Amino acid sequence: MIGYVTIGALDSEQSGKFYDAVFDALGHDRRTEGGGWIGYGPKGGGEGFADCHTALCPPFDGQPARAGNGIMVAYQAKTATEVDAAHAAGLAAGGTDEGAPGHRPPGTPGFYGSYLRDPTGNKIAIFAAG
Repeated sequence: MIGYVTIGALDSEQSGKFYDAVFDALGHDRRTEGGGWIGYGPKGGGEGFADCHTALCPPFDGQPARAGNGIMVAYQAKTATEVDAAHAAGLAAGGTDEGAPGHRPPGTPGFYGSYLRDPTGNKIAIFAAG
């Protein structure tokens, strides 16, 4: 079971605007921030990093953050409509398209997803099953 995900950011505030938009469409928001860190969790949840499922931050080693080739974090939406909304919100907030919303494989029911890169270049997926 995954406890949380940490995503490296070159500029936490710039990347935060992207994740604010994407997570808002999925029913999550910024729960806490400080020291270059921004934590996200379900709307209405508790405060503090213990209640976050995703955190943005500069890397611990002090080196610049960079996107990992082949590394992707997938966030589950409740519906295809939420996938569409999160994808559009991410693009409007400075993300780049890595795969428009649709069924994967195309024309096959069961998995509806989209893919984006955040301002640092990290790749995320947003999907709905069923």
